[in-house]
Amino acid sequence: MDPILEANRTEAGIVEPIELSVVVPIYNEEESVGPLVTRISEAMANFGKSWELILVDDGSTDATLLNARKALSDGGLRLKIVELQRNFGQTAAMQAGIDTATGRLIATLDGDLQNDPRDIPAMVKAIEERELDLLVGWRKNRQDGLFLRKIPSWCANYLIGKITGVKLHDYGCSLKVYQASIIKQVKLMGEMHRFIPAWVAGVVPSSRIGEMPVTHHARQHGTSKYGISRTFRVILDLLSVLFFMRYKARPGHFFGSIGLAAGGLSALILFYLFIDKFVLGNDIGARPMLIVGVMLFLSSVQLITTGILSEMMARLYSGENDTPPYIVRKVFDREEADV
Repeated sequence: MDPILEANRTEAGIVEPIELSVVVPIYNEEESVGPLVTRISEAMANFGKSWELILVDDGSTDATLLNARKALSDGGLRLKIVELQRNFGQTAAMQAGIDTATGRLIATLDGDLQNDPRDIPAMVKAIEERELDLLVGWRKNRQDGLFLRKIPSWCANYLIGKITGVKLHDYGCSLKVYQASIIKQVKLMGEMHRFIPAWVAGVVPSSRIGEMPVTHHARQHGTSKYGISRTFRVILDLLSVLFFMRYKARPGHFFGSIGLAAGGLSALILFYLFIDKFVLGNDIGARPMLIVGVMLFLSSVQLITTGILSEMMARLYSGENDTPPYIVRKVFDREEADV
């Protein structure tokens, strides 16, 4: 039997489809995880539809996993805990939760209590009414430091929107609601959870991506996992996103365009030197321009060749590499806790 159907089967033997999966990556949040589960349960008490909570422990080194497993004894909560073998990063942990989710919709949020779970029902209603595939939270009144968090975030949001064409106020907010059928088509890698709207825009029109203001709280426990160094990583990741959005299916165009430009410039330089040598009779053997022209020609050949090879690799390996960017050690559920 399909494991998803088996997981959703009620005692009466009727399959109960799950409407919403709430996915929360957690890492060293031993003080926050207990209150987090409580707040999510309270926020979803009047949801009126079936839902599940998936906690993904991203290789925590404190008592986060132990504290999370205490919630398995709650018979009224449909809870799964995915323990990753080591710390793979927030993006991989989020991908693990999305892969585990069985709901028609998927909501994600941080595990540090800064996102407010009470916004989830309203976001679910909004994504349905506005017929969106992705609804992103906008921390309009963000409770973070101005210079270390807000200003770098504003700059990053502007750059990402300008380059990707997906205009949002807050790319970095983890509180998002997705159509599961859409987000499961997107493979998250590296540290690119900030760029999820851009990845989704590669699957659906940007008009089906929206945002709405959400509540944001100051951190109560633990310390932030991010610093000012993240700004430089965001710039590098943004270049990667730009490449994959525009040239993933045709990498030869990227390398080939640069190669043709270098080849064209090389042709102009060498033609000028040809006239200078054989028409005007000047000596060009010791001229730096000759070296530049030859190097540009060689670079052009190399770049065009790289483009051809990348096109061959893209066609050869496209869709074949399904290895997820994480390793699951074990999945805990309520049935196991009752044993």
